[in-house]
Amino acid sequence: MDIILRNARVSHDTADGLVDIGIADGKIEALQQNLHADGEQLDLGGRMVTSGFIETHIHLDKSCILERCKSDKGDLDEAIQEVAQAKAAFNAEDVYARGQRTLEKCIVNGTTHMRTHLEVDPVIGLRGLEGIKALIDDYKWAMDIEICVFPQEGLLNNPGTDELMVAALKDGATVVGGAPYTDSDPHGQIDRLFEMAREFDTDIDMHLDFGPDPSDLDLDYVCKLTDRFDYAGRVAIGHVTKLSAASPIRFAQAAQRLSSAGVALTVLPSTDLFLMGRHQDQSVMRGVTTAHKLLSEGVNCSLSTNNVLNPFTPFGNCSLIRMANLYANVAQIGKREDIVECFHMITSRSAALMRLDNYGVAEGNAADLVVLDCEDRAAAVAELAQPLWGFKRGRMTFSHAAAVINRP
Repeated sequence: MDIILRNARVSHDTADGLVDIGIADGKIEALQQNLHADGEQLDLGGRMVTSGFIETHIHLDKSCILERCKSDKGDLDEAIQEVAQAKAAFNAEDVYARGQRTLEKCIVNGTTHMRTHLEVDPVIGLRGLEGIKALIDDYKWAMDIEICVFPQEGLLNNPGTDELMVAALKDGATVVGGAPYTDSDPHGQIDRLFEMAREFDTDIDMHLDFGPDPSDLDLDYVCKLTDRFDYAGRVAIGHVTKLSAASPIRFAQAAQRLSSAGVALTVLPSTDLFLMGRHQDQSVMRGVTTAHKLLSEGVNCSLSTNNVLNPFTPFGNCSLIRMANLYANVAQIGKREDIVECFHMITSRSAALMRLDNYGVAEGNAADLVVLDCEDRAAAVAELAQPLWGFKRGRMTFSHAAAVINRP
């Protein structure tokens, strides 16, 4: 064995007690008690081991620009305008450097897979793509990253953007994204995104229904096209804050529609909390859709970071454990099984959304693992458990020293 993790508590069932995890050639070779094998040893002391965390929705290209922008109003329109002005000065080296700062935070917090959403338009061109592609290549030892290319400021209303989307899909982007609510013709943009996805045989992941009014939901149209083109399991939508304000009847209808169409949903707690409710001065809405309630209707959901240190979200340390904990607080979750689902929404459910193979702590799967300073999934979320060690294809990528109480 290349390395043996002794006395590990695997995330899926603590009742089985402690096991040893033998890793060889980047895969989990053995998962059993009292493993007899030679190799480097690491005693975990009963701490929990899980497959690495997964960012299904993050923006590396426009992270860490807060010092270049203002966030006085703190609303969506201001954030879009401020970033639109700032990105005129972006170049590949700048995007790489800021993305690197964010990516390394993700690594030390246990993330091993990522879908980064990347903007193209006539202002930024393909400079962001160039920087992120170099970053992906340099950090493939620690992270598998896929690019979802999208038009933040509109597609049909922004001449030249369509051609750039196509160029990006020919040059490294593997997922088609969108933001229909910024377009002059939201449904027209959605039509075009499905055309691109079918042409390049890619999945779709779009920002959708970002606002406070649930009276008009584009998710219905997305589900209609998903059915029409047999794209079940290949479409995800992010934010969907409008659904947080829907009546119980409308929420149930949307849940059933998403489930029947096979459309997944990603909630972005930090950004949604920060941007929503700016039109209110009392009893301000949270704007965070209750993903755990969608799960019970058969909708696959994930939780993710979205923006870091920019006008969309002026904070963030790229900890998905923190994001799961934040969501659990905002959604007022108390049941243990729902807390555990918060953990699944940054691990196994995110893996399903991104259609990842060989994910999970099981023999034969990739040894993309994180050791948490806790004993089970509920404790990981409730106590903001610290990641202590991380592995990518069996190679240790980071380590944290466990806290020590220095008693008198």
